[in-house]
Amino acid sequence: MPPALSLPRRHLLLGACAGLALAACGHAVAPAAVRHPGLRLIGETTLPHRLRFGGSTVGGLSGLDYDPAQGLWVAISDAPGDARFYTLRLPLTAERLGPPALLEVVRLDAPARPDAEAIRWRPTTGTVLWSTEGDVRHGVGPSLHESTREGRLLRSFALPPQFVPDPQGQRGPRHNLGFEGLALTPDGRQAWLAMENALVQDGPEPTLQQMGGPCRFTLFDLASGRALAQRAYIPEAIPQAPRAPGLYADNGVSEILMLDAQRMLVLERAYAMGVGNTLRLYRVDLASGDDTLALDPLVPGRFRPLAKTLVADLSAYLAGPQGSGLSRLDNTESLAWGPLLPATADRPALRTLVLLSDDNFNPGQVTQFVAFALTEPL
Repeated sequence: MPPALSLPRRHLLLGACAGLALAACGHAVAPAAVRHPGLRLIGETTLPHRLRFGGSTVGGLSGLDYDPAQGLWVAISDAPGDARFYTLRLPLTAERLGPPALLEVVRLDAPARPDAEAIRWRPTTGTVLWSTEGDVRHGVGPSLHESTREGRLLRSFALPPQFVPDPQGQRGPRHNLGFEGLALTPDGRQAWLAMENALVQDGPEPTLQQMGGPCRFTLFDLASGRALAQRAYIPEAIPQAPRAPGLYADNGVSEILMLDAQRMLVLERAYAMGVGNTLRLYRVDLASGDDTLALDPLVPGRFRPLAKTLVADLSAYLAGPQGSGLSRLDNTESLAWGPLLPATADRPALRTLVLLSDDNFNPGQVTQFVAFALTEPL
């Protein structure tokens, strides 16, 4: 979750001219947007800002998942100190994404200073896995948990020592750049947990000129709770310069999702103040990288990071002169497979992919659901 900002986040295209002007001063310019031919936009919908529901203010939705057996969605909030998730219905057809209908809010038993960022259903157990970034400034590190459908904490996973915060800040996770992504393997027996940015000892945060240090993606066995393996993923340089030098800009991993047993989708979410968000979807083959679980620190040249392929730059789906397309790109932190669209005489059944943005409880942002149909393999 990037820090809440006092200035509204603007539509990406509104800042394009400013980005080009700053490029003349040595700043990077974002590459041309890419639209994947097999990723067809169905539509978008939003929730009202600061909607009150179940004694809570709805916002900060940072993780999303779908249970096909019940036709229910679950969305987790990163409200500081109040770990909770919502269940909801989300009407989705081949041509339309309808307005979400909230059903209940579930408070989670949580460790101190939770900052919940990702959630996944476990269909075989009826439980949820969820992660928190913690609060590194107060010595609380990121963590992974399993809870009942009613929010009761069942267990907290033991993490490799790399993720323990250092009071001196010389190693371990950076504040607000911890466990941002979570993905179940297709067989439901394992889960991947992804860092937003590199650990201090592994490398720097991305800049306008330089890719970031390696983000650790760690594989857990859900039966034993043990970490089994790890891969290193390199996030891109910040693609857009802020409107003026010295203003805030970032890039990092905001979510992961399994395509199949061996391949993963990775969402990189960037922000440049006064310009807006960039959302890029990458594909990685987990066999392309070395196991880094026993390596600390990650020294360049001593491990092979994951090879990545750009699938789509979602700015290519923004509304054009004809008015069709997305109204905006916001702070998207969630990826989830939705229901299958039934086969017709003209096409087979299609997989759906749904994204959700975290409004940071900021009136200049939105809680935006976006749905795509996969008309060909990614």
